[in-house]
Amino acid sequence: MFQPWKIRRYSINQGRHINSGRSGSHKQDKNKMTISLVTDYEHGISAIDAQFHRPRRAAIHLIVENGKMALVDTGTSSSIAGVINAIEEKNLSAEDVAYIILTHIHLDHAGGASECMRRFPNARLVVHPRGARHMADPEKLVAGAIAVYGKAEFERVYGEIHPIDKQRIIEAPDQSRIELNGRTLLFIDTPGHARHHNCIYDEQSNAFFTGDTFGVSYREFDVNGMEFVFPTTTPIQFDPSAAHTSLDRIMGFNPKYAFVTHYGRIGHLHRHAEAMHTLIDAHVKIARSAKTGMHSNRGRFETISSALQSLLLQCIREHGCRLPETEIIALISSDIKLNTQGLEHWLDQVDQIRA
Repeated sequence: MFQPWKIRRYSINQGRHINSGRSGSHKQDKNKMTISLVTDYEHGISAIDAQFHRPRRAAIHLIVENGKMALVDTGTSSSIAGVINAIEEKNLSAEDVAYIILTHIHLDHAGGASECMRRFPNARLVVHPRGARHMADPEKLVAGAIAVYGKAEFERVYGEIHPIDKQRIIEAPDQSRIELNGRTLLFIDTPGHARHHNCIYDEQSNAFFTGDTFGVSYREFDVNGMEFVFPTTTPIQFDPSAAHTSLDRIMGFNPKYAFVTHYGRIGHLHRHAEAMHTLIDAHVKIARSAKTGMHSNRGRFETISSALQSLLLQCIREHGCRLPETEIIALISSDIKLNTQGLEHWLDQVDQIRA
């Protein structure tokens, strides 16, 4: 079995190290309030489970270089206790965190940023220039999320989001670099999923931290060490042309790995890039087919959603995954909903441009 990593499990309230094996159970007993799953890779990189809705859905990536740390994405405010526990297990402290890096400002990636800045006093926040103002003044970001989820659900999932001191924010335009104790991290502008999206290249590991630009890859779908990857077309800034260009730009570096927020490290990138290009086009074709009224007896959302589910189920089966169909659908249902919403918004924007 392909196992190039080690997985550790932690009890947050006790800070105790527990061996958990490849699958990384989140099972709890009455003495443990919550569990943080940590996957350690080479080159001082780890994935910390943000515990966002379910295990292994969203990762916070940790980079350690000679006693200093950077976090890539933050999960939500409730994720930060697990981050602190993981840091302490490495015999490091909150004061050793130098950077909080956001691939983009969607709240499953950036919802914990203000809590990170509160808990890590020496950290600077590094974010795309288009996202920086929303971190300094998150009022519109929060209002938009509340409009989607409702106030009660927003507070349950994301907690409190506070303004971040502008003096602690570093804007990272295309081709900018930061140094983590001599380790260079290069930022490249990668629109397509969002116009405020950066991907971060780490030359030491020859890997990119790709946020959502290189798609979604849940570990439950791995088959004999081969991952399954599919695009995320969530609202409101999906741009298929830009998404293709950003993928090509990443692959121009010939990276060995990508660290995707959903979830962890993937290899075989040339194969996955080809699949991503194909699936982006397939998503667009489905959306355009629904728009032209091929299924006029059904609502547009239901038409697109049903077609996306059929497409992904077929691809996952062809990939070799033998999970029951009900389990597969449970794992991807929220992605299908968001992808459908994003494709609908994209169709509406295309119509407005043509008008």
